[in-house]
Amino acid sequence: MTTSYALPTSSLNVRLINVPVRPARLRQKGIRTLVRETSLQAQDLICPLFVDENLRTPAPIRSLPGFCRHTVETAVREAADILELDIPAVIVFGMPRDKDETGSSALSGVVQDTICAIKTSVPELTIIADTCLCEYTSHGHCGIIDEAGVIRTEPTLDMLQRIATSYARAGVDIVAPSGMIDGMVGAIRSKLDEERFDAVSLMPYAVKYCSSFYDPFRDAVDSKCTFGDRSAYQMDPANSNEAVREVRLDLEEGADIIMIKPALPYLDIIYRVKQTFDVPIAAYSVSGEYAMLRAAIDKGQLTDEAIFETLLSIKRAGADMIISYFAKEAARGLASR
Repeated sequence: MTTSYALPTSSLNVRLINVPVRPARLRQKGIRTLVRETSLQAQDLICPLFVDENLRTPAPIRSLPGFCRHTVETAVREAADILELDIPAVIVFGMPRDKDETGSSALSGVVQDTICAIKTSVPELTIIADTCLCEYTSHGHCGIIDEAGVIRTEPTLDMLQRIATSYARAGVDIVAPSGMIDGMVGAIRSKLDEERFDAVSLMPYAVKYCSSFYDPFRDAVDSKCTFGDRSAYQMDPANSNEAVREVRLDLEEGADIIMIKPALPYLDIIYRVKQTFDVPIAAYSVSGEYAMLRAAIDKGQLTDEAIFETLLSIKRAGADMIISYFAKEAARGLASR
């Protein structure tokens, strides 16, 4: 196969030449690396960290093999290990001792204690705090509900403001509101600024689909709904234009980084949002994605290369950073390549 290229020889004359097309030339060892379009580094990764107020020693999470619920003390050691792998950030999820209808235990407790402890012992690590009520409410929904089981927006926004402010006082770097509650970004941003925490960044779950891929996580943090589901406030998996609208609203309200979740089933959304807005994007490769790959690798049906190929696909789609349960494993593998 050949193709023709027009090469200018002067301002008046053009000479046509035929050259063979050989794409394989650029796939040879050494050259292949030089022309690589997408890179994956440990610095692109964010590691989830689970902290349980009820524990005295770490407890394995059955639905997430390789992960534990930590105490505050062991979470600090885990944070140090994560940073040692050149992973720059963790996202913290808390499990409280008590739950109630309003999620009041989110206002002070294990997450705030963990943020403060990590910042004292591992100050170089960036801390992101998931900011939602589902882990703290007795009913498992992401907000304060009325008698009909519908989320009440204003009381929920007030609670999210108070939680975010408590995280900022503890020393958090990034607040990540994840409930998809209308107006949550603007409400939290205005409260943080009012309290002079204007340096704290906001990374909302701007595009969070109502997905079946969350189940292992909900088991891990005991946040399953006691009635109904979250389809009234999480996005329809069939929709793409809605994602663009949601991102635009969150950016207008003060978002600094946009989160898209899940990742693998929504690579097209990551790409579209990146092309439309060109803002920092975090993709959350969620628990169900991890569980699928983990099971296939452990059974010998796939090799560890599937981890890197998956993460690379998320970067290639446009993500600047990836929250992944494979973060530590991937970082070790990248260091040995």
